[in-house]
Amino acid sequence: MVVELEFQQQTKKLIDDLKSICANYGLGNDGNEFKIITQAFLYKFLNDQFAFEVKKESLSIAKAKCWEVLVKKMPEEEFNGLLLDLPQGIARLKREHFIDYLFHKQYQEDFAQTFDDTLLDIASLNSDVFSVKTEGGAKVILFDRISNFITDDSKKNAFCRAIINKLRDISFEDIFSKGFDFYATIFEYLIKDYNSNSGGKYAEYYTPHAVARIMAAVLVPVEQRGKVNNVSCYDPSAGSGTLLMNVAHAIGESRCSIYTQDISQKSSNLLRLNLILNGLVHSIPNVIQGNTILHPYHKEGSHLKQFDYIVSNPPFKLDFSDYRNALDTKANKDRFFAGIPKIKAKDKDKMEIYQLFLQHIITSLKPTGKAAVVVPTGFITAQSGIDKKIREHLVNNKMLAGVVSMPSNIFATTGTNVSIIFIDATNKDQVVLIDASNLGEKVKDGKNQKTVLTPEEEQQIIEAFNQKLAHEDFSVVVSYEDIINKNYSLSAGQYFDVKIEYVDITPEEFAAKMQGYAQNLDELFIESHILEEEIKKQLAGLKYE
Repeated sequence: MVVELEFQQQTKKLIDDLKSICANYGLGNDGNEFKIITQAFLYKFLNDQFAFEVKKESLSIAKAKCWEVLVKKMPEEEFNGLLLDLPQGIARLKREHFIDYLFHKQYQEDFAQTFDDTLLDIASLNSDVFSVKTEGGAKVILFDRISNFITDDSKKNAFCRAIINKLRDISFEDIFSKGFDFYATIFEYLIKDYNSNSGGKYAEYYTPHAVARIMAAVLVPVEQRGKVNNVSCYDPSAGSGTLLMNVAHAIGESRCSIYTQDISQKSSNLLRLNLILNGLVHSIPNVIQGNTILHPYHKEGSHLKQFDYIVSNPPFKLDFSDYRNALDTKANKDRFFAGIPKIKAKDKDKMEIYQLFLQHIITSLKPTGKAAVVVPTGFITAQSGIDKKIREHLVNNKMLAGVVSMPSNIFATTGTNVSIIFIDATNKDQVVLIDASNLGEKVKDGKNQKTVLTPEEEQQIIEAFNQKLAHEDFSVVVSYEDIINKNYSLSAGQYFDVKIEYVDITPEEFAAKMQGYAQNLDELFIESHILEEEIKKQLAGLKYE
């Protein structure tokens, strides 16, 4: 544990050092800073991962004081054989790609160009494995020309020198045996300044780990872990992949394939980095940058591809008026079975796009599949419109596992109350409704306030859901018929027993209470009469004026 914390501190120090370099060259809080930080970090990660793997293949390399020198002296044929023996998902590097090689070239006159050419060559050599695709089929490769973000040509060489020196300062080789929790912490630290709310658009805000853990624990209960195999996991609004990483870890990274789509280029790049860190490189070809609602990419023939597990925290409200009518077609009738939100005369940015994502998810789910979706809590009780039609579909088709209503401000960046809808077409019996709105403690997060669940509270929610437990004023287990009789409401509070308090009192005490009530009523009647007379006088005065 001490060693792991030491590695975390070293890794975080490198990230801080890279941010400091950007600030010193005028790129602090610049729109391109996150590209520089994440790409420099990724280059370091791939370089040291390569070293880690070649040392496992060759004892002489492992024992060498400077492994790069020994590999550099290898005959070409022997080096190519070494590359062939590397596991899938490990970047193939040329010897001139090594950080040590660039370190010794840093005082060349054109070092910035050499640095950039190295990154682009790595990206090109590994394009088939590490490229994200757009919905149009174009490839988005791993790296950009980092020095191009410096506008002053005279500073480009120094900027790249500063980066290569920081990358050579430490070794990541000892972190590759670490697991999900380690990389999740590092990834969150890496992107914490770059994955903000952006107005709530495109789900770029960071999904709280508590929400992700609860979703994963319900979709893949402990007793099923290690038994689920060869399954597909999908998020149509993936963001940086927090939800998917938690589900993949619960299943086992080697036991599942990830499929995503997200309109944001930044989010897709961050997701790719997340997949690399968490041993899910095999899924990168399934990462699509594009508009899921308008151009869903993952299909089988003319139909949407269906998945075993779906998780999503879609944007709640977003202006999609530009393409709203293009969705209203015969081809989309089954996909948007409950309807398409109308264009608002005012406040177009408040169009309920989550309704489209939720319908898309239901259509994309295998008959034996499970889904968990974050929705605004208003969805679970709306008495008309698309919201109610979706709930009716889930209940009438008996494909609802349950609902967890979360505390307010569970997201620090939005005050919208949220609930998690769990969908499971195999659940034909009882539905679990949980009101967790009173859990958690309020903490400051920068200028915002958010609610944080304790580990015990997370476990309380998970156990109540998975074991279908009823707890007073917290959870209730109901039938589909019960829900229909409550006009399809999915609010746990509407199913709690009404409590009537009985108090034993003497006849004298009862008479005293009644007398008090009568006196209060008399006083209210007198006040009402006085107020009525006063209003009459005022109205009479106005009439004569």
